[in-house]
Amino acid sequence: MTRFVVSATNLLKTLQTVSGAIGTNATLPILEDFLLETSGDLLTISASDLDTSIVRSIEIQGSPGNNSVAIPSRILLDTLKTLPEQPITFAIDADLNQIELIWQNGYSKIATEPARDFPRIPEVTNEKNGFSIQSSILHNAINRTLFAVGNDDLRPAMNGVLTAINSEGIVFVATDAQKLVKFTHNEVTSAEHVQFILPKKALNLLKTALPVNEDIAVAIKYDATNAHFLFNDTHIVCRLIDARYPDYEMVIPRNNDKKLVVNRKDLQNALRRLSLFSSKSTYQVVFKISADILNLTAQDLDFSNEAHENIPCQFDGTEDISIAFNARFLLDMLNNIETEEVLFDFYSPIRAILMLPTANQPNEDLLMLVMPIIISYSS
Repeated sequence: MTRFVVSATNLLKTLQTVSGAIGTNATLPILEDFLLETSGDLLTISASDLDTSIVRSIEIQGSPGNNSVAIPSRILLDTLKTLPEQPITFAIDADLNQIELIWQNGYSKIATEPARDFPRIPEVTNEKNGFSIQSSILHNAINRTLFAVGNDDLRPAMNGVLTAINSEGIVFVATDAQKLVKFTHNEVTSAEHVQFILPKKALNLLKTALPVNEDIAVAIKYDATNAHFLFNDTHIVCRLIDARYPDYEMVIPRNNDKKLVVNRKDLQNALRRLSLFSSKSTYQVVFKISADILNLTAQDLDFSNEAHENIPCQFDGTEDISIAFNARFLLDMLNNIETEEVLFDFYSPIRAILMLPTANQPNEDLLMLVMPIIISYSS
């Protein structure tokens, strides 16, 4: 029998992160399990849905030797959530196919499955194919782009984030055909040009697993099928989306001649209020733009609701103009801009409109694009 002791809090935190790889509708029962492997003073925990996998290690006490077993994830997580911080003893009985959890004043026995039934986690096949990126840059890139990823089975390329790197920098792009985000950082470079599409689930898992209070190097390895992220005691691997990403540069307007500058927080707060009065099918808010006043209007004709609000602005157009937006799209974008003011750069109310920070961080460039909607009422 294998025995070891581990902190309940540390184990729960690790399991909650690793559980992000487990699918909601597992195709195989074993995919609802954690794989537990002991070696020396480390417990390595793995989870997978066959497309996205994570492996993370934590320290344990005792001399368990080398052992491995698969244990149902839900009952283990739910048990640990009910326990205060304390040492938990694991006793693994391979002959009886069960684990005994021993805590202060109690214990439980959980049926296990053989580790050999757990799917093999893909390994790095070529150490030379890869690059390094600081976790702060990667975390920032994920935050900036993830909200714009699509969810369309007919256009699988849009269900992930395009990652492209060359000698000039790294670019992350996400779009759902209604909005687009392009985030560039020129400190991360590669001698050869490489690009691949990372799936949304893997990026959500990576965002959760990256450290918050320290900036570390993350090694990214890749081949034709998978991308690997290695940092600290964590290894995340995901199957790349096998599709051709659309030529996003073609939709970015280059001849805009109108600029609207507005306080970001003022606009955020106004959009939150007015979206309550907008149609729940379009969340339409109309911008009536003049030289120094931005008038916002929302109406829900089905329920006879409407709201209006004015906020100061700076507009360099030669005549007043009206543009309609989906308020939720704008709020998603504004939530990922950090400057005090935001710039709308556009040519006409029926073409793609750029939303930009008024200043970028050093070595960064952030571009957001949103399609306006046709004004569905007159006022």
